[in-house]
Amino acid sequence: MRVLVIEDDTTLGHALQEFLVEQGYAVDWLQDGDQVLGAVTGQNYDLLLLDLNLPGQSGLDVLQKLRSGNHQVPVLILTARDGVEDRVAGLDAGADDYVTKPFELPELAARVRAFGRRRTGQAQPYIEAGPLQFDTVGREVRVNGERISLSVRELSVLEMLMARVGRVVTKRQIVNSLSAWDADFSENAVEVYVYRLRKRLEGTGTAIQTVRGFGYLLEVESAA
Repeated sequence: MRVLVIEDDTTLGHALQEFLVEQGYAVDWLQDGDQVLGAVTGQNYDLLLLDLNLPGQSGLDVLQKLRSGNHQVPVLILTARDGVEDRVAGLDAGADDYVTKPFELPELAARVRAFGRRRTGQAQPYIEAGPLQFDTVGREVRVNGERISLSVRELSVLEMLMARVGRVVTKRQIVNSLSAWDADFSENAVEVYVYRLRKRLEGTGTAIQTVRGFGYLLEVESAA
């Protein structure tokens, strides 16, 4: 899941980026409202965390232009404005959710996870594929109830495959979803993580298949 943070406060912006990266997301960060439309046009994001008080265009102006330009990316507003009128204005302009500063990072993480579940059509905080269960809150995978140890990147790749079990996920989709601007993450790296995941999943009744020329899909073996 790729997230764009638009926050002009350097301390908060850095903290948000660092925290969300630790949660397994690819995170880009902007500090100026004038840069947002270009960034969203050039990259597919799964979620925008948008401050309202920005240099250049205000967050509200940015949001209105996004929606008038038919950009459907979900937007979570982060702002110190706590008046009812401000919340109504943001939601009416096209925001999907609203968090008032100061906020607790665990609450923000829960809201981001909720957007992730909505994106993949998952109502529950976990994803299941055969014997695999992915806990999106605890960020862990269990096979028949037994936890398997995976790195943050391995977890993120497996989450994409599990959310689309039986369907092809391209290398480019994985790179775009998991690579921030300053990250060294390529299609070759995807191959490495898929290789490691295959080793971890041996004997579990699931397998990652290569669809040559397209990408990968996660298959669940049929019960005998």
